[in-house]
Amino acid sequence: MTIDDPARPGTAEAPPSDPTPPAPRKPTTWSALRPLLLRLHFYAGVLVAPFLLVAALSGLLYALSFQAEKAVYAHELEAPVGDTVLPLSRQVDAARAANPDGTVTAVWPGAEPGATTRVLMADPEAPEGTSLAVFVDPHTGDVRGQLPSYGSSGALPLRTWIDGLHRDLHLGEFGRNYSELAASWLWVIALGGLLLWIGRRRKSRRALFVPEGGPASRRRTLSWHGSVGLWAAAGLVLLSATGLTWSRYAGENIGAVQDGLGGATPVLTATVGGAPTGHEGHEGHGGGHSGTGAGPAAPQGPDMGVDKAVEAARAAGIDSPRISVALPADGKGYVVKETDTQFPLELDSVALDPADGTVLDRLAFADYPLLAKLTRIGIDAHMGVFLGLFNQLLLAALALALVLLILWGYRMWWLRRPGRPAARGAWRKVPATLLLPLAAATALVAWFVPLLGISLLLFLAVDLALALTAKVGNRARTNRTA
Repeated sequence: MTIDDPARPGTAEAPPSDPTPPAPRKPTTWSALRPLLLRLHFYAGVLVAPFLLVAALSGLLYALSFQAEKAVYAHELEAPVGDTVLPLSRQVDAARAANPDGTVTAVWPGAEPGATTRVLMADPEAPEGTSLAVFVDPHTGDVRGQLPSYGSSGALPLRTWIDGLHRDLHLGEFGRNYSELAASWLWVIALGGLLLWIGRRRKSRRALFVPEGGPASRRRTLSWHGSVGLWAAAGLVLLSATGLTWSRYAGENIGAVQDGLGGATPVLTATVGGAPTGHEGHEGHGGGHSGTGAGPAAPQGPDMGVDKAVEAARAAGIDSPRISVALPADGKGYVVKETDTQFPLELDSVALDPADGTVLDRLAFADYPLLAKLTRIGIDAHMGVFLGLFNQLLLAALALALVLLILWGYRMWWLRRPGRPAARGAWRKVPATLLLPLAAATALVAWFVPLLGISLLLFLAVDLALALTAKVGNRARTNRTA
């Protein structure tokens, strides 16, 4: 420090201070938007979190149900490996003999040694929306069991029950509103929380990604809430987007947009001498129905048999070991589909004339529009079948992360009682150039995702009611002290 330093006594005289106070800094877009986003994140977290918690816990059970299913139904799914494999026609005959009242609709040959063949039958005794699956030992023809099977993934009773719990709480159409509400808000909460966490001031970049240690406190809880939310955000948004494709209201809008953009799933022409009647729809959480209790009409005309149908399909390029064979009915031919959803995907299909095996139509997954491919992959990933066990473990990790995020959020609210995140009227501080486009975008999203819009209006009504209540209370206290 020099002798002329004005900070030392006895040195040269310090320059006079400027009497004019500095002009206040103009608020940035983020500083104006943050209180509004914080209040929305708070209300959505508090009021929607119970729905998300139920969806996360049931989703965790669903992710684990694949391995549980293999253990619970091991007798039906597995058979001792033998030296020879019986023709599929003999296995189908064994299934018919075990259940003469059923009508065979499809056959799923065992994909690997030790796996049974699944013969699907329409049976009046099967629960609505399911097929009766008869499990046949491919080496001996012995029937190892019969179970209801749901969807293209072949969910058995355990996984079907958990799937229903996750989808609609076993409350039917009314219950679907719960899952749609949860899916509608999940992406909003995830992205809003991500912006709030990234926008916080912190001492180091490491604190953005790694939770803090030390004694339990609100700060440490916030650190875990933010860091884990950061890592889970992308997965949660994808779960929300794919979940909405199954929803009742938003799902219809998504399907219409997909069709309008030319992303509809193409259709295999299976009618003998006919044409497709539409496009494939989004499958349910357990997949599309593989049969109903009513059963198809008996095939008319000559039938080459299931074994020759598989041979013709192999000759047409269906080379995956995992296939399903739909038997001809109602004027349609055989439909042989690849069903291997694990990467690389093998999902080609072919329709065959039941008389001589002539190829009626062939549909390669490579020819799907890009949007249809992404939709199929996203749905399979949400169901846990895209990457097999890794996919299921990833879903379980995301579900567990969501449960912890919700619990941490409630803990922070409790520690900060009365839990007001930001002053009311934060929207007034948002510049009109940002507020108007934001309001227009919110209205568009609310129309596209109706349950999001309805619940958002409910939040605003609750906030307005609380504001009026507080105003009346303040006025009453003022009058008493006057």
